[in-house]
Amino acid sequence: MTLSRIFKRLEGPQTMGKGRVFWTAFVVVLAVALAYPLFADGYDVGNNIYFLNWTFMALGLSLIWGYGGSLSFGQTAFFGVAGYSYGILTINFGTAYGFGIISVFAAIAIAALFAAILGYFLFFGRISGIFLGIVTLSVTLALERFMAQTAGPEWTVGSARLNGFNGMSGMPPLTLPWFGGEIVLYPDIGLYYLVLGLLVVVYLGLRILVNSKFGNILVALRENPQRAEMLGYDIRKYQLGGFVIGAALAGLSGVLYTSWGQYITPSSMGITAAALPIIWVAVGGRSDLTATLIGTLVVLSAFQALTIYGSQYALVVMGLLLVCTVLMAPKGLIANAGILLGSLFGRKNGGK
Repeated sequence: MTLSRIFKRLEGPQTMGKGRVFWTAFVVVLAVALAYPLFADGYDVGNNIYFLNWTFMALGLSLIWGYGGSLSFGQTAFFGVAGYSYGILTINFGTAYGFGIISVFAAIAIAALFAAILGYFLFFGRISGIFLGIVTLSVTLALERFMAQTAGPEWTVGSARLNGFNGMSGMPPLTLPWFGGEIVLYPDIGLYYLVLGLLVVVYLGLRILVNSKFGNILVALRENPQRAEMLGYDIRKYQLGGFVIGAALAGLSGVLYTSWGQYITPSSMGITAAALPIIWVAVGGRSDLTATLIGTLVVLSAFQALTIYGSQYALVVMGLLLVCTVLMAPKGLIANAGILLGSLFGRKNGGK
C-alpha cells in the first residue's frame, strides 16, 4: 500500500473531519498538548495522565459498538485482565533487560486472547443485540467477583499476591530499555509524552483502519448484517476482529493505568466501571473516533470534578447525561456539534 493511499484513508467516509481546517485544528491541539508540561507543575501533569489512559478503552469501544454495532460491557474486563497480567509478570520477573516492555505486550496479548476466545463463542454462536451486552456484562461481573474473593494468602501467582478486594499493588512503573541504562517512567512528564504519543498513533491508526475495506465492511454489517452476509462476507470474522482490536486497546488502558498508579483493584471491573465507558462513548458520539475521543476527555473531566466536589451526585449526573443524550442527541453531543460546524463551514466555502 502506498503512502498516498494511507493518507487518503485518514479522511475517508467513516470519520468526521477533513481538509485544511480540521488538520490545522488537529495540529494546534497537539501543539498545545505538547507544550502543556512546559507550563504546568509536574505533579499536575502526572495526574492528568489518568485521563489519557482511559481514552484507549473508549476508542476500542467506539470500534466495537459504534462501527461494529455490538454493544459490549466487556471493556473493563479486558482492562482488568491486562492490568493484573502486567502486575503479575513484573512483580515476578521485574523490568530489567527489557522485560518491562515484554510484560506490556504480553499483558495486552493475554487480554486480546481472552477476547478472542469469548468473542468466538459470542459471534460464531450468533449472539447479538442486547444478549451480547448481557453476556459481556455477566462475564465482567463474574471476573470482578472472582478477583474480589482472592484475599487469602493462598491466592498468589509466584511472588504476586492478588489481595482480593484491596487490590494488587507493588508492581514497578513502566520501564523502557535504553542505551546505557533504563528509563523508569513515573507519573511525570516523561510518561505524559509517551501516553500522548501512543494516543496520537492509535487515533490516526484507527482512522486509517475504519476507512479501509475492513472498516467499511464493519459499518455495512452494523447497518444491515443480512445484506452484508448475502454479499459474501463472513460477518462473524469481521465482528470478531473488531472485538479483539477493541479489547486490545482496553488492555492497553489497563496496562497504562496499572503502571501509572502501581496498583489495580477488582472495582475497576465492577458494574459502575463497566457502565462509564458506555456513557463516555455515547455522549461523545459512538460512530466517530474524533467525537469519542473529545467526548471521553470532556465527560471524564466533568466526572472527576463532580467526584471531588459532590461525590454523591456524580453517578446520578452521569446517568441523566446518558438519558438526555439518548433522547435528544442519539448520535452524540460532540458528533452533532461536529456535524453542525461542518455544515456551517460548508456553507461559507460554498458561498465564496
